[in-house]
This record gives sequence, C-alpha cells and structure tokens, in this order.
Amino acid sequence: MKKSYQLILIFSVLFSVILKMAPVHATPVYEPPYAKWGKIAVEKTKEQYPQADIIDYLHIGREWKSTNVAVEKFKLWLRAKSGNREFGVFVNVEFEPSTDRYLGISYRETDR
Repeated sequence: MKKSYQLILIFSVLFSVILKMAPVHATPVYEPPYAKWGKIAVEKTKEQYPQADIIDYLHIGREWKSTNVAVEKFKLWLRAKSGNREFGVFVNVEFEPSTDRYLGISYRETDR
C-alpha cells in the first residue's frame, strides 16, 4: 500500500513538471476589420457623453462616402449615471481605408 502512494506521488510530480515544460500555444484572437474604429467610437462617445455609461455596442456596417472615404457605423446604448435615462447614439466614424487615417466622427441620439 505504501508503495502505491509513493508511485502516485512520483507520477503526480512528474506530470506537473511535464505540464510546466510543455509549450503553451495561444489561440489567435480574431479581430474584425472594424475593431479599430469601434474603439475610437467608444472612446469619443465617452468624451462626448461623460455623464453616461456605455452599456451596449452594435456594429451596423461600413458605407463608402467616396472612393477614398469610408464610414463605419455603430449604435451605442447609453445609461445616464443618475440612472434615470437610457438612450441610443448612432456613431459614424469617417476614415481613409488606404491609409487608415481617422477623419472625423458624428453622433445622432435616438430613443430606440
């Protein structure tokens, strides 16, 4: 009986050492093409509405304003920090896809 406990102990120690030595392969995280613009939309909306918390986020899609300018469209749902109001904000982020240059942002509030 004592030998079996010793064997279990030896195997458990060996197993833990082997696990620590095994290379860890991180699973690549997929980041959608609009992620950069979504982060900007959230950051700028926080600046525009400091009295509210962003509680939901939706990427609507991309539109082309011209051959050189695209607009990523988002809808953010906000809750006033006082808790007495919730509202949506449509956020449009304009940029040049060829250079990834940020051009501007616009906001439009909605109650839906």
